[in-house]
Amino acid sequence: MHKSIPDSRLSRLSQMGQLAGGIAGSMVSEGARQIVRGKRPGISDLLLTPGNMKRIADRLAQMRGAAMKLGQLISMDNGHLIPPQLSELLARLRDNAYAMPMLQLAQVLESNWGSGWEKEFSRFHFTPIAAASIGQVHKADLKNGRRLAIKIQYPGVKRSIDSDVDNVGTVLNLFNLLPQGLDVGVFLSEAKKQLHQEADYLHEAQAIQRFQKQLLGDRRIVIPSVTEELTTTEVLAMEYLDGEPIESLAEMAKPLRNQTANILLEIALKEVFDWGIVQTDPNFSNYLFHAKSGRIQLLDFGAVRSYETHLRKALLQLFHACIEGQDGDIIHAAEAVGYLGDGDPVDYQNSVIQLLRFATEPARCSSVYDFANSDLPQRMAEVVLEIRLKNRYNRLPPMEILFLHRKLAGLYLLFSRLEARIDVRDIAKTHQI
Repeated sequence: MHKSIPDSRLSRLSQMGQLAGGIAGSMVSEGARQIVRGKRPGISDLLLTPGNMKRIADRLAQMRGAAMKLGQLISMDNGHLIPPQLSELLARLRDNAYAMPMLQLAQVLESNWGSGWEKEFSRFHFTPIAAASIGQVHKADLKNGRRLAIKIQYPGVKRSIDSDVDNVGTVLNLFNLLPQGLDVGVFLSEAKKQLHQEADYLHEAQAIQRFQKQLLGDRRIVIPSVTEELTTTEVLAMEYLDGEPIESLAEMAKPLRNQTANILLEIALKEVFDWGIVQTDPNFSNYLFHAKSGRIQLLDFGAVRSYETHLRKALLQLFHACIEGQDGDIIHAAEAVGYLGDGDPVDYQNSVIQLLRFATEPARCSSVYDFANSDLPQRMAEVVLEIRLKNRYNRLPPMEILFLHRKLAGLYLLFSRLEARIDVRDIAKTHQI
C-alpha cells in the first residue's frame, strides 16, 4: 500500500488537526444515534469506538516512528497493563505499513545520491521488501553484481521527531490509552532520544561494524557488510542476506533448533556482559536462518545501545546473586543496578526479588530448560500486576534496564516458538564475576 508520507512539520500537524476534527464529528454522530436508542453514553464510549480507533491508527501510521517507538517503550514494562484499545492500536500500526510512492522515493534518493544515481544499478526494486518505523527497505543490484538491501528513511521524519512524539503522547493521553499512574514524560523523552539516534543511519552503520568486529571469525553468525560509498544519514546500503525467517526453524530437526537457540543466547550474554553493545530490538524479523550454510543472519542495528563497564559488572553481580545467592545478596545487587532504592518497602523488595528469581529461573535449572512448556511469562505477569495494580508501585528501573527486559522477553518468546531446550546454566558459567 502506497501513501505519501507528510514531510514537513506543518503537514504533519495538519494530520493531527484532521484527526481531531474527524473524531469530534464521529462523537456527535455516535452520541445522537445512541440517544435515539434510549442510551446515555459516556465520553469514553463515544471516543473509543472502532471507527475512531481506525482513524487514530490511520493517522499515526503516517508518523510511524513516533507512534511505534512510544508504544514500544511503554510496553517494555507495562505490557500486561496496557489497555486493550492501545494494544489494538499498536497492532493496527504494525499492519499499516504504508510505503512511499515512487516519486517521493526517487526524490529522497536523488537528494542523497545526486542525479543519475540509477546508473550505478543494473536493477533497483522500487517495491519495498520491508517497512520499518522510520524507513523502508529495497533490494537492488549494482552493476558489479553485488546485491544490496537499501534502507531509505521516510522524508521529514528526522525534522519532526520531537513534535511527532509530543503529538502522539497527546493523543494517547486524550483517549486515556495509557496505564493509570504512568509518568509518560520519561517515555516521551526516551522516544525522542531513540528516534534521533535511529534516524542517523551513519550511527547504525557504525553499530554494524562494531558487531562485525566482535564476531570476527565466528562462522556461525553473519552480519551484513556496509557499502560505505552509498551510505548517508538517510540511506543505509548493506549486503543483501537471503536467509529464511528464523521461525522456519520450527519445522526443522530438534537438535538444530536447540543449537540455534543456544548460539543466540550465548551471543546475547556476550552483548550484555562482555561487549557492552546490545541489539535491544528482538523482533523475529531481525533474525534469519540460512539453511544451506547453517548460519544465523542478524539484521537491523538501529536500536543498539551501549552499556558502561560499571553497569555490566553490576548486572553480572545481580545475575549470579539470583542464581546462587540469598535474598540479601539480590537486594544489594539490585540496588546497584537500579531496581531498588533507599526506603523501598519490604513488600516491594520481596516482589522485585521474586521477579528477578523468575527471570533467571532457566539459569538455575540443573539440566536443560524446556522453554516451550514453561509458564514463566504468566508467573512474571502476575507479579507485575500485583506490583503495579494492587500495591500501586509505579517507580520504574532505569530505561537502559528496561531495554534489557525487552531483549530478554523477545529471546524467551523466540525460544518458546522454536520449542528449544537449552542448558542455560552451562552457558551462564562462562560469565564469571
